[in-house]
Amino acid sequence: MRPFTLIISIITLLLLSSCGNNTSFHKNNGKETVLAMKQEVPESFVSEELNVVAAGDSLTQGVGDSTGTGGYVPYLQKLFQQEQGIGTVTISNYGVKGNRTDQLLKKIKSAEVKQSISDADMVILTIGGNDIMKVVRDHISNLQLDDFTPQMKTFETNLYNVLREIRKDNQQAAIVLVGVYNPFTKWFADVDEMNDIVAEWNRTGENILTLYDNTYFVPIEQIFSDTTENLLYTDYFHPNDKGYKLIADEIYTKVKETAIGDILATKRMNRENRGE
Repeated sequence: MRPFTLIISIITLLLLSSCGNNTSFHKNNGKETVLAMKQEVPESFVSEELNVVAAGDSLTQGVGDSTGTGGYVPYLQKLFQQEQGIGTVTISNYGVKGNRTDQLLKKIKSAEVKQSISDADMVILTIGGNDIMKVVRDHISNLQLDDFTPQMKTFETNLYNVLREIRKDNQQAAIVLVGVYNPFTKWFADVDEMNDIVAEWNRTGENILTLYDNTYFVPIEQIFSDTTENLLYTDYFHPNDKGYKLIADEIYTKVKETAIGDILATKRMNRENRGE
């Protein structure tokens, strides 16, 4: 099978620095943002607090976000705030640039993250892109399609274990997995092999989710492939502000009619059972 000569040259120029695995300088130690309801509401109306954990890689940390406030997170937070019945929205951000699934698994086992997950109504994950890039780096001189197979199996196992750990800490929270995307689609039309790999990675992640209840897969590949607009940061890899906003829109669209409604209904029922 022929080498990915074009991909190799692209990766060499753009990715070794932009999507590095040096996480010691990029850790996001649970940056928490809180957005409180400011509009006046009738005294008889009781709004519910929404607690969200966002974890994963640079898409959650927000690399490429000019505001430095956490990529898609603040956009999604504002969208949640607009929902009738939601008052304070708290999102704990545990995104770390360069994280793969094995590193995310370690992260969610830490005491701080475990506590946040146990208190969460929803857990949102962005993970998988760096698992793909590990294969590229490990085989940079002679990259073949078959080189991705072992890492995909590792990704599958690690993701299953990540979801299992989350369910150990919280049986009820909605779990949202955001898909991976191919950042080279706009600039290099001949990287069909990478499109196939990204599609297979997404199918694998979506299939793993079916093993657990109350899980949601949010594809974002189409955001970047079905447009002529530049949605990438200056590193040509991570989303820019508009890209992150569109990711937030996709997540919100996926969960607003299902997960959010279920969360609010459960909270109201629990409150009524307590006689509040």
